[in-house]
Amino acid sequence: MYAFSENTVKEFVITEPKVETAVLVGLITPHQDERKTKEYLDELEFLASTAGAKVIKRFTQRVGGPSSVTYVGTGKLEEIRAFIKSEEEEEREVGMVIFDDELSAKQIRNIEKVLQVKILDRTSLILDIFAMRAQTATAKTQVELAQYKYMLPRLTRLWTHLERQRGGSVGLRGPGETQLEMDQRIVRSRMSLLKQRLQEIDTQKVTQRKNRGRLIRVALVGYTNVGKSTLMNLLSKSDVFAENKLFATLDTTVRKVTIDNLPFLLSDTVGFIRKLPTDLVESFKSTLDEVREADLLIHVVDISHPDFEEQIKVVEKTLGDLGSNDKPSVILFNKIDAYTWIPKDEDDLTPITKENISLEELMRTWMAKMGDSCFFVSAANGTNMKEFKELLYRKVKELHVQKYPYNDFLYSIEEEQP
Repeated sequence: MYAFSENTVKEFVITEPKVETAVLVGLITPHQDERKTKEYLDELEFLASTAGAKVIKRFTQRVGGPSSVTYVGTGKLEEIRAFIKSEEEEEREVGMVIFDDELSAKQIRNIEKVLQVKILDRTSLILDIFAMRAQTATAKTQVELAQYKYMLPRLTRLWTHLERQRGGSVGLRGPGETQLEMDQRIVRSRMSLLKQRLQEIDTQKVTQRKNRGRLIRVALVGYTNVGKSTLMNLLSKSDVFAENKLFATLDTTVRKVTIDNLPFLLSDTVGFIRKLPTDLVESFKSTLDEVREADLLIHVVDISHPDFEEQIKVVEKTLGDLGSNDKPSVILFNKIDAYTWIPKDEDDLTPITKENISLEELMRTWMAKMGDSCFFVSAANGTNMKEFKELLYRKVKELHVQKYPYNDFLYSIEEEQP
């Protein structure tokens, strides 16, 4: 029989990793009203949750625009500092402050001096999630390149203790500038290597796409977390990873799908988001080649989201940046099972808002505007999926007739056979 001392037993106790707590900061400006700021902070909180942080407080400030020195005003910064340093709640330990916009090196440096905690902006948080989600060598290379692009102009804040005290004075030139230049050279060298790797990967993917035969290519695009991977699984009967978190899919997945007698290629791409870092889009261009080379785009929209119309605009803008906004497309409104609305009373004379519009009215409006180029489904419970497959079959076949008329002749022969 073994005897254990109290200290020995303590060594076997497994403690749960401590969840980092975070504070969010956003601005209300003439170009971004209070409602819009709340929606952006809701999304920022979802990003923080995806990264593994727990948000305990939000701060907003109504200003004409962000301060070039500290993003928010000095008074608001002191208010945030007072909350972080407050001793009223001993259990409260704020691990980071996350700002809703991208911060410059100067802003980060000044904010850190006051708050003395980890400072993140929306871009660095998205990059952190991408680094966490990256599984394949391609995704890891793309994320690393984007991280270095983000880091390069902010390297100066890592070497503030070596900066010159009085620039231009003889005998007071410290090693800081030399060290900084050395670090910048290392980062640029690494970026050059990563770009070369991505070019090699891109060349391989071009060869792979050429070897796929004469098949119509369909790409699922849309805002992040709208259900693209779930739709991919339903249409292709595959098991692509799907989760109710942002950026669950980073690598483009391509599957061969056959509806009736018509085969085509279906790809699931990385989701877009508001204020998506330009460097990230640039780094992921090889992944998004599936979008650029697609014959048909299925733009998936979460109709249950209160701001789905702006999400549509964000996706359309990103597609425009990729030169793909003129391709044949279908808007697929997903999550109709989760759509909610509040009917107005007859004696309520206030203006009608989006929250007062029923799903049926919304469907009629969009169908009147787009005809058969929009459809409404629920991938979660399969509602209208059979009808959508029929629509997809017609769209793909039309494109196939235009692109490969001889193949269409063969299909017509097969259909006539008993």
